[in-house]
This record gives sequence, structure tokens and C-alpha cells, in this order.
Amino acid sequence: MNQFDHHQSKITAMASCGGGVRRVRSLSSLILHLLIAFFLLQVMFQMAFVTADTSDISLIQRNLKGYRPLYDCKQCEDRKESNKKPEASEDDIDITATYIDASGAVQISTVQSKDLSSSWVWQHPNDENLHQLKDQAKDDSPLQTEESSGLPTDEHGSGEGAYQYEEAPINPVKHKRREMRQQRRELRTAELIKQNKDNDKLMQEAAIERSNQLNTSARGKYSIWRKDYENPNSDSTLKLMRDQVVMAKAYASIAKPKNELRLYDSLMKHIKDNQHAIGEATSDAELHRSALDRAKAMGHILSIAKDQLYDGALIARKLRAMLQSTEESIITLKRKSAFLIQLAAKTVPKPLHCLPLQLATDYFSQNLVKKETPNKDKLEDPSLYHYAIFSDNVLATSVVVNSTVLHAKEPEKHVFHIVTDRLNFAAMKMWFLFSSPAGAGIQVENIYDFKWLNSSYCSVLRQLESARIKEYYFKADHPSSLSDGNDNLKYRNPKYLSMLNHLRFYLPEVYPKLDKILFLDDDIVVQKDLTPLWSVDLRGMVNGAVETCKESFHRFDKYLNFSNPKISQNFDPNACGWAFGMNIFDLKEWKRRDITGIYHRWQDMNEERTLWKLGSLPPGLITFYNLTYPLDRDWHVLGLGYDPALNQTEIENAAVIHYNGNYKPWLDLAVTKYKSYWSKYVMLDNPYLQNCNINFD
Repeated sequence: MNQFDHHQSKITAMASCGGGVRRVRSLSSLILHLLIAFFLLQVMFQMAFVTADTSDISLIQRNLKGYRPLYDCKQCEDRKESNKKPEASEDDIDITATYIDASGAVQISTVQSKDLSSSWVWQHPNDENLHQLKDQAKDDSPLQTEESSGLPTDEHGSGEGAYQYEEAPINPVKHKRREMRQQRRELRTAELIKQNKDNDKLMQEAAIERSNQLNTSARGKYSIWRKDYENPNSDSTLKLMRDQVVMAKAYASIAKPKNELRLYDSLMKHIKDNQHAIGEATSDAELHRSALDRAKAMGHILSIAKDQLYDGALIARKLRAMLQSTEESIITLKRKSAFLIQLAAKTVPKPLHCLPLQLATDYFSQNLVKKETPNKDKLEDPSLYHYAIFSDNVLATSVVVNSTVLHAKEPEKHVFHIVTDRLNFAAMKMWFLFSSPAGAGIQVENIYDFKWLNSSYCSVLRQLESARIKEYYFKADHPSSLSDGNDNLKYRNPKYLSMLNHLRFYLPEVYPKLDKILFLDDDIVVQKDLTPLWSVDLRGMVNGAVETCKESFHRFDKYLNFSNPKISQNFDPNACGWAFGMNIFDLKEWKRRDITGIYHRWQDMNEERTLWKLGSLPPGLITFYNLTYPLDRDWHVLGLGYDPALNQTEIENAAVIHYNGNYKPWLDLAVTKYKSYWSKYVMLDNPYLQNCNINFD
């Protein structure tokens, strides 16, 4: 019986079940049975186009389910073996193929396996599913045991009675991917471990650094709302009382409008008591003995005020208003402070005022007007070392000359050209007639004796004499007055309105027979021999100076108005600035490039002060733009007149130190630790200094 007949018999048996179907003979029953049979056939044929013999499939399914035969005795087993049909070979198997033709009807055809081509491969329909299940089990749980596989095993785990399969070989590509995946996992694990170790190391180093920087001293707590455990050696009580005063003022400003007059009076009383106890104290040790009791009393009244008046938004507004009022007061005080500093810096102390008066009196009383300058033959010798000093300060100029000559290897080759104003000319002349350093040549001149220096030739002199400048800098209600702040206030310094400050732009006219000259300000001190400066190759430049820009500081945009196209189109805002105070000038190159003409041209363009404000440095930066050779920084260290945090080693190793700023060394404003560098060159044994009681010890 072929496979189709076998299925048909099964269908007939199914139809005959359940209560005597054999008795049904009607046509409708037959049609129903045929439809059922057709449906079952279609389902079975769609599941597999090529199937094996039904008996073989049934046997395999039994084995897969762990089916065991029910033959216990040997006779039964022999009978079973005798009843077995001979196994059919693969060449004798009939294969039934089912397909649907073009019209949609189901067609059945039978073929023997021996007639198939060699490309057909025998495969059990459940083998592929079983291998897929095994692979999935391996991927999901590599440690899965045989007990969890669902196959029966004996006590030794041999799996007797179960259908045994050989595991299919793994695809080489898949095997390679697994190996690469495992390698990536191992590499990633190693990287994460290394990163973790590096992070731990960085965290340890950061913790060590923080611990080294940690200030282990106890700090006070300043809260006014809770009890604090304060360090008795700190200033916590003082700060607490100041905070209490601030909060009391805030609550008092709320209490009065709300008609809480008793609370208001109590707050004001405690404010006065606390302020009286604080006084001028800067630490807890300076507080009055009753300060702690008053702080406790203030804390009590503040607690009452908080219970009655506390409103977060209202308190915040009051504190903001108090902050704004305090800031305005600070701004006003800063302006007053700037004015007073400028006044103190430019007001001549009484001893220094005494010195020129004594010198001028003796100069005229001894009839020294016609006395000639000693060493006159050195004044125009270009082979010597010439210095230019323009100053109205006798004592400061003497320190510059003394310190320079003291460190010179050949003092007799150094010549100093000093120019001062009419008021101080006699005193300056008298000082160097009787206190001239041995061997050095010194010339003292009056700026008003330069007949060529007049308003028709000099642009800045014409501007300084104009009524507009006088109104700008001397009229009390002008914006440049005290109310305009420190920026414009510093330009009220008389030096910005003095021609001595601008004479440095006329060096070839003042000294027409010299080739090189070293310009020195009167607020410098020389600490080394300056002779090598005349041997510096300026490489075609006119000015040799030390640059002052560090990072973004002291560049051209600090001094010039780059919003003006005349400036922005001709100069680089990031160009490095340099210092006036110690400059070596090549006067031959100066004349060739007509530096004075460049200076006049830019001064004429700045008549309305739209390019820069008064002063000599901004026009100097413009005039010598791209014509300045940078000297080594060790030649010139600046800032001793305003910066108390300079490097002490740099100061001591510098050839020249410069007290630029308001804190000049001859004033009480001077930075104390810098004062000795200057005062040791003051000749305190000079009778004029003793008569005027000048002493810097």
C-alpha cells in the first residue's frame, strides 16, 4: 500500500469513529468527508514536499520522544524481530511529491529515489531543527547540562534509549567571528582595567595635592541663626557682629514702615552698641571686652525681629538696596582716594622743597651765574658715553648720576646732560658744581634757553599753551575733574603738561654732534655698568628698549584709541609696548628717518585728543613703531612704583630698576621693601641734606 492509500485509510477510520458512521449513506455525508480529506491532505502536503516512508518517520519520531518498546520477555522480543519487515534501501523508496499547478488544483506524483539525480541529499526533517536548538542552547547557556536538554539519560549520563546525533561542524566563518568577538572582549576588558587604574592614580594624585593645599586652620562660622562653635583664635566674633549689624539695619528698615516702633528703637540701639564695641578692631583680640555679650544680645533681638518681620522676598530687596548703596559709597571713596594719592604723589614734601631753595639761595648769593661747567671738552665728544636726563627733581637726578658713576668701569668716559626748567635750574646747577662725581662730565641746561623750541615749531607746545587744554585740565566743573574718576584724574599730573616730558622727541636738535645717547628717567637706579649698551647692534632701528607686554598686558590697544580709523589702519592692536626710562637712541638713524617729523605729524592729528590722551608714551609708541629693537629684560625692570609683588631676584639682577608709578622712593607712599635700593645712593652726609633734615633711614 502506497503512502496515498495509507492516508486515505486513516481518513476513513477517522470518519467511522464516534457512533456508526458506516450507516451514513447519504450524498451530503460523502461530500463532507471528501472536503475533510482534501483539507487534511493540503495541510500535510504544504508542510513537506518531499517525505520519507510513513513507517520510517513514525519510528524516528518515537526515538526522538524517548519511546521504549513494551517487550519485557525474550520471546516477545524474538517475536518482534521476526515480525520486522526487511528495511528498504534508499534506492527502493517511493517518494510522493505534491504540488499546485497553474490552475490552482493540487497534483500528486510518485517517483522512486533511484531515479533522482545525484544532487539530491537525504536529510531528516527534524535534524535541522535539532541542530538549531543545540546552537541556541550553546549561545544562551554555555554551562547547560544534559539533564536540561530534555533527553533521557541513565545514571552515568550516557543517554541510553535516546536517539543519538553527532554535532554538526561549526561554520569556519562563524568560528572566526566568535574568536574575533572574544578577542575584542578581552581587549576591551584590558582597556577598562587600565583606565580604571589610571583614574585611580589621578584621583590619588589630586587628593594628595588638595591635602597639601588644604588650610588646616580652623575657620569661624558666621551664621546669626544658630549656635556656632568658633575657634577662639579667629576673627569669627568680629565678622559675626558685622553681619548682625547688616541684618539689624535690614530689619529696622522694615520695622519702621510697619509701625513696629519699639522693635525699631531696640534694633537701632543694638546697632549703635555693636558699632561702638567693634570700633576700629580688625580681629577678635582688638574687640572690647563687652563685645561677646553685645553680640548675644543682638542675636536675641534679631531672633525676635525674624519671628515678627521675616519675609524672604522683602529681605532680599532690602539687602539688594543696601548693597547698591554700599557700592555707590565705595565708588565715591575710590575717587577721593585716587585724588588724594595723586595729590600726595605730586606734592613736594617739605624737606625736598627745602633743598632747592637752599641751593638756589647759595647759587645767587655766591654769584656763580657765570661759572663755567667743568670738563667742557667732553660734552660733544662722540667717542664717550653720553646720558640725557630731563628732570626738575634735584635729589632724584643726583641718585641717577651717583648710581651710574659708581658702577661704571671707566667713570671719566661718562658724560651726563641734564636739562631742567627755569625754576630749578639754579638749584640743579649749584648741586653739581659742588657735588659732582669725580671724573664724570656733567652739563646742566635750562629748557627755556632752547630758542628753537617754540610753538611755531613744536606741535605739543602749541597745544599745551592753548586755552582749550587749560580749560580741559584745570576747570573744576569739567568732566576731567574729580567726578570723572581715576582714568582722567591721573592726566592732571603736571608732568603731562611740562615740555620736559616731551623734550625726548628732540634729542638730535638738543645734541646735534652726538651719534648715540642713552636716555634715563629721574626715577631709576643703576645697578650695573651700562657701557655695553653702546655696543648693542640695533639692526637699523632707532630705539633700543625693553618690551613691557606680558601676555595681553601693555600692548598698543592699552594706550591708543583703535576705534579711530587713523589708528586702526596703521597699527596692530596686539603690538608689544616698550618702556620709556632707559632707552638707547641711534641719533644718526633718527635724523635719516626724520623721527621728529613723524612725531610732529601725529601730534597735529591728535589736537582734539581723539587718538590718545596726554603723555609721552603713546606718541612714543607711534613714532618708533617698527623702529624699536627689543633689549634683554635684565637691562630694565619696571614696576617698583606701583607693584609690591615683584620678583626680588629679578630686581637684584637688573641693570636698571625703575620706580614708575605714584609710589616714588623719596615719598612716604613708597613701597617700604623697595626703598633701600634707592636711598643707599643718597649722600646723607651732604650739608644741604642735613640742613633740610632729609633722612631716608
